[in-house]
Amino acid sequence: MVRTINHKQTKIRSTITKILKSEDVRKMENKNLTGTLYIFSAPSGAGKTSLVTALLQNTDNIMVSVSHTTRAPREGEIDGQHYHFVDVPTYKKMVADNAFVEHAQVFDNFYGTSQAAIEAKLAEAIDVILEIDWQGARQVRERMSATSVFILPPSRRELENRLRGRGTDSDEIIERRMRDAISEMEHYGEYDYIVVNDEFDTALSELQAIVTSQRLHLTRQKGHLEELLAQLLA
Repeated sequence: MVRTINHKQTKIRSTITKILKSEDVRKMENKNLTGTLYIFSAPSGAGKTSLVTALLQNTDNIMVSVSHTTRAPREGEIDGQHYHFVDVPTYKKMVADNAFVEHAQVFDNFYGTSQAAIEAKLAEAIDVILEIDWQGARQVRERMSATSVFILPPSRRELENRLRGRGTDSDEIIERRMRDAISEMEHYGEYDYIVVNDEFDTALSELQAIVTSQRLHLTRQKGHLEELLAQLLA
């Protein structure tokens, strides 16, 4: 009986060791990136900004990436906190140097996300969130590994109610925002996870569950639990 148990223990230990030395794990170690990059996309009015704010307040070691922009700071905005404010020549040089993991022109202004800044935070075991649209998400996926989440409203009617509830836009602008929202939502199938923001607390819990599941993934846990695993397998 003792020999049977020892044989089973040996097989289990051998299996775990093989998993921990697998090619996928070695690739992750070589990249030296221990945080997770997240892409959060949503149509205007879905509540993404409020959800991300609450997620940051309730989760350690996670942040939103600070983008570069050529637009002028608005009242109360702080350089390096809300945006990195740069002039057009500086921005265009960064584009030429391939410094942005994603970039776009919105009306007369330019926006971009520094790849080096993201990689630095990931290397510090900090999760990074990019709040970008589906076009930016495509650019990111071409250059980096990311976990993507699309946030949906519970219905078109509710989405329109939320847009009208702001009380700042005309009917014409709301109609345009609804058209843009539908166009954005057509790309939900390009994302890893879908969260419907009907009840805020439920949607927030679902986002937290996604973050937790990524932190429990083998490629991340192996580095954090190296000493424990060595003791368990000794």
